[in-house]
Amino acid sequence: MKLLFIADPLESFKIYKDTTFAMMREAQRRGHTLAVCLPQDLVWQRGSQVAARVRDIVLTGDSTHWFQAQPLRSAALTAFDAVLMRKDPPFDSEYFYATHLLEQAEREGARVFNKPRALRDHPEKLAIMEFPQFIGPTLVTRDPQDIQRFHAEHQDIILKPLDGMGGMGIFRVGPDGLNLGSITETLNRHGAQSVMVQKFLPEITEGDKRVLIIGGKPVPFCLARIPQGSEVRGNLAAGGKGVARPLSARDWEIAEALGPVLQSRGLLLAGVDVIGECVTEINVTSPTCFQEIFDQTGCDVAYLFVDALEAAVARPA
Repeated sequence: MKLLFIADPLESFKIYKDTTFAMMREAQRRGHTLAVCLPQDLVWQRGSQVAARVRDIVLTGDSTHWFQAQPLRSAALTAFDAVLMRKDPPFDSEYFYATHLLEQAEREGARVFNKPRALRDHPEKLAIMEFPQFIGPTLVTRDPQDIQRFHAEHQDIILKPLDGMGGMGIFRVGPDGLNLGSITETLNRHGAQSVMVQKFLPEITEGDKRVLIIGGKPVPFCLARIPQGSEVRGNLAAGGKGVARPLSARDWEIAEALGPVLQSRGLLLAGVDVIGECVTEINVTSPTCFQEIFDQTGCDVAYLFVDALEAAVARPA
């Protein structure tokens, strides 16, 4: 297959842990060819197909100079067997516009994973609303009084922006309510922006588990991201320690319920975040943790993913 990865600049990759790199490595091992571009390389003009300025690359196996790239060329997205949207969040207006360009490419015959409409329809914080049976007490609001009432009821709460990633902008407010007003003003920008508020789950000390779903099926191991020191956030980007574990019975229950739903909407890969027995987020833009799970368990998540990608491409659109 000819594969196009839409991603962040290759020069920014930390290949020892980067999931997109793991996908590329497994795809090349199977004989598939690789090309890359940035979201800003997408272009459309009336009378033409959606195209991109792409670089054909080959992975070298060297840990420093890990790829060789050909000069930029223009190519229609329909020239590739699969286009993989792997741009990291935030899901800002430019990301939103990119999904529209990718959806136009789909109308022209391109195969895009994850499906652009599904990326738009599943904002990673809000996607949990569809599955209330699996989530803890949660509030989405702009109103400071709503947040105060939620805190009065639950005493220990987490507040976070809807467009954050990597643990950015997450605050915990305990029973004393210290700085609740100031934190609310910071996150909701004096009523201009919605905030998610959730009851604090003490099971975070055992890790914020990333449960991967590929082709509608759970990967049998998750990565528990465990907060370190006085930190409340388990995110690896916030200094959390990643520990791979077999899925618990509850993890399997959640993943087997969500997996077929997400797959039916064109989400080939999703990362469900679970604390204790509660889903806290559903990540669909660029789920990670492939390499950490492989390094600790030997479960080759990239192999499972490329298997699912090949099967998806082989099916009629």
